[in-house]
Amino acid sequence: MCGRYASSRSPEDLVEEFEVLDPRLDHVVPPSYNVAPTDEVYAVMERAKKDPDGKSVADPVRQLRVLRWGLVPSWAKDEKIGSRMINARMETVAAKPAFRKAFAARRCILPADGYFEWYETRQRTAKGKPRKQPFFITPQDGSVLAMAGLYEIWRDPTKQENDPDAFRWTCTVITTEATDQLGRIHDRMPLVVERGERDLWLDPRAPTDDLLGLLRPAQQAGLTAYPVTTAVGNVANDGPELVEPIPFEDVEETLL
Repeated sequence: MCGRYASSRSPEDLVEEFEVLDPRLDHVVPPSYNVAPTDEVYAVMERAKKDPDGKSVADPVRQLRVLRWGLVPSWAKDEKIGSRMINARMETVAAKPAFRKAFAARRCILPADGYFEWYETRQRTAKGKPRKQPFFITPQDGSVLAMAGLYEIWRDPTKQENDPDAFRWTCTVITTEATDQLGRIHDRMPLVVERGERDLWLDPRAPTDDLLGLLRPAQQAGLTAYPVTTAVGNVANDGPELVEPIPFEDVEETLL
């Protein structure tokens, strides 16, 4: 799974990188080197203006919005379900009730510097469980990691429709099986959207039959992985030091 990631780019950089025409930001999300479930994150999407009957009256326009990580399906009775919906499996995303409607028309890109995974080591905790060493997995060339995602809009039944907090915009990261050396760290990894596939992936009118074929496992996107401080395990910690590599020899003997 992808349960933590880093996102430090400014909205101006993301607007340029993803050719956003209509930024919809009512506030700025500060850089985070330890993005955790339920945190606010940037998402790139395309949306069309609609008439009162819900029909599109214009072509979709690319937007940058702030969403909460952890998808809340439109039919959910409680938004707390979102904390368990941070990832959607590629193998079932088109059919699973929680994700299929979003996959059909509400696809997005979640920009990241990279993501974290934890590797089980030889060492044991006081309770006999394996100690885990965090690794940061990031593009070798320093580019933005464009993680494939979905978004949903949930109506809070406890609020009036004109309340600015009546609608929750939430998202999830699509993952797939990790099969190469990165699979030694964790058996799942994000899917990414290559630059040439962004237009089709984001277009809400695109037929879904071949959309998953556009995506690439992160392992094929020129990534590098290196160990980082265990401080990233605490969501209260944040800062660029969390993504700084630590000497591999410091952890090499503990790895399985």
